Amino acid sequence: MNCGRCESPLEKPGDYCLTCNTANCDAVVVEFQRDRATLTMLDGEEVVAETVVTTLPEPDEERGGVELRNFAGRVADEIQRKRPETVYAAANRGDDAGTQYDARDALRETKAQLHYEFYRVTGDDVVGSVLDRRGERSLEVVETPPREKIGGTHSTLIGGRKGRKAIALVADHPHVKKIIPGPIDAGGTGSRTGLRAKVTRADDNGNVRLLLRDGSSVQENRVVTTAMDRETGEWVRDDLNEALAEAELQE
Repeated sequence: MNCGRCESPLEKPGDYCLTCNTANCDAVVVEFQRDRATLTMLDGEEVVAETVVTTLPEPDEERGGVELRNFAGRVADEIQRKRPETVYAAANRGDDAGTQYDARDALRETKAQLHYEFYRVTGDDVVGSVLDRRGERSLEVVETPPREKIGGTHSTLIGGRKGRKAIALVADHPHVKKIIPGPIDAGGTGSRTGLRAKVTRADDNGNVRLLLRDGSSVQENRVVTTAMDRETGEWVRDDLNEALAEAELQE
């Protein structure tokens, strides 16, 4: 494949051209399975190229961790050499039996190695879903420091340090505008696992709620996002629940 602007040959299809400093795709769609990642390069609504990165999952935890990081690093390198404006990602768990890590771990590790914001995609036809979405307004990124996003009449949070950690994780998300803590209800069902957090389904305006449970106490916190509808609000919800799960705060 040659550069669409200067016709210089590219090492791989869709690569950023270092001769004339021109991108040859504006988005990369990555569909993760535990043993492979399929990358599809898009330019507008046109599929420019597709490449597959494979790995052999290790059953041993220590060796599996090294293998996972190396796999994610190769996927990250493929994305970086394209220099896309947007990255879409999906994790298809498939058959992960006998492995220490699954496709979601591969997605999270790849994201950690890049500076790009990943937009989550679901469904059987991942590329088709992205193509249907192209042209929609991208979600606004909020630059406000996390501490300044928390407000409202109720300032007390349940769960002590873990409760504050959950709120901080949510506030740190780039598509969260504001968190409004709610009153504490002490009449809930008791939890024996300490503080648990969960982000509820998005409403029609794209906003969600962060539920904190600690013992018999429950607190519902309103989260205002930059999403414009329920569908885009679900993207944010998925990301927030992933972050809470990584922090071992997920219900």
